[in-house]
Amino acid sequence: MAFFNPSSGSGSAPVRTSGPVDGEIHVIVGPMFAGKTTALLRRVESELTNGRNVAIIKSSKDTRYATDSVVTHDGMKFPCWVVSDLSSFRQEFGDDAYEKLDVIGIDEAQFFEDLYDFCSTVADHDGKVVIVAGLDGDYLRRSFGSVLDVIPLADTVTKLTARCELCGGKAFFSLRKTLETRTELIGGADIYMPVCRQHYVDGQTDAEAAGILMKSRLRTDFFLEAASEV
Repeated sequence: MAFFNPSSGSGSAPVRTSGPVDGEIHVIVGPMFAGKTTALLRRVESELTNGRNVAIIKSSKDTRYATDSVVTHDGMKFPCWVVSDLSSFRQEFGDDAYEKLDVIGIDEAQFFEDLYDFCSTVADHDGKVVIVAGLDGDYLRRSFGSVLDVIPLADTVTKLTARCELCGGKAFFSLRKTLETRTELIGGADIYMPVCRQHYVDGQTDAEAAGILMKSRLRTDFFLEAASEV
């Protein structure tokens, strides 16, 4: 269950504000380990305290900590709806329940290709508050998914920073520890670490050097194996 209203336990009707409700979009971005999910959950808890109906969505791709909950790196947990695409959420949630929703949170938003259309529809036409949390850039510091596309729609944008794992300074980027080149490589501290600009540049240089060395070794091994068969 991921549809909450503090008043529902007493049997009263869901709390609604009088008159039309203006939709809003709030975007939270930053590198790995910057506290994006924590910020999302704090905002959701605040909305719940104010008597609003809330649902959180996450991508079915993210199974790192739990399959039915949004979980922060430090263990903070909140039940959620898991979908492969946002366009299916309303049908799965149910029209009646959807109409009663005030706030929708989206975690790891970079995994949803239909993020822009969903946010536009939900805020502009359905009058709901949408809170989007996700990576603004991938491990190459390039735009990741559709998160940055939503910024022109947003009421507010919050850019969070982490702490550089190598020097303790402010970390703006996510450095991948492996030589894997896929854009979508889901993982935690085993694969990524937050770093400052200098250590990102240093780390990328080291990774490129390691990649060249590995390719050189593979070519050498190939030729040695071929020579042994002659």
